[in-house]
Amino acid sequence: MNRTERTWKWWKRREGVELAHHELTSPDVPPMPLHDIFHELTDSGEYTTEEDEYLMSSLDEATKQLLSIEGATGAAIVDYSSGMALAQGGNPGFDLGVAAAGNSNVVSSKLRTMADLGLNSNIEDILITLDTQYHLINVLNSDGSKGLFVYLVLDRTYANLALARHKLKNIAKEIAI
Repeated sequence: MNRTERTWKWWKRREGVELAHHELTSPDVPPMPLHDIFHELTDSGEYTTEEDEYLMSSLDEATKQLLSIEGATGAAIVDYSSGMALAQGGNPGFDLGVAAAGNSNVVSSKLRTMADLGLNSNIEDILITLDTQYHLINVLNSDGSKGLFVYLVLDRTYANLALARHKLKNIAKEIAI
């Protein structure tokens, strides 16, 4: 199963959970016990496999490591061709889904510009500096992670940019799908 198929399967699994939630909250559909919904989703085998479980847990673990960086307020691992965050975590007031999609455009634009210029090089990282935050984008270039980037949001008050970039680089090189 290739990365695109795994990503689609992950989103279908997530969609199933959202559909189950809709069944619980929709007035015109009789409610199904939550216990039955989760067993129906997990027992069907349609949504997750052991490989998917390992993939999700390793991406979630990488996200936890990213959030342990001093000053980190949000982190996501993103497929830049689709703009989908495969894993994310952090401040609930910051919409990482929107940020993932927007920064996918940043990465795609930079890659197109590099191609137009005839540059035969890889992007290591992109830094966006705001008044109160740093936004770091680390593009993954290894065979097992092509098409992905790590997105890290740091609070400028608490973050050490050089140390955060170093830790991000070390965590990012361990990510593979």
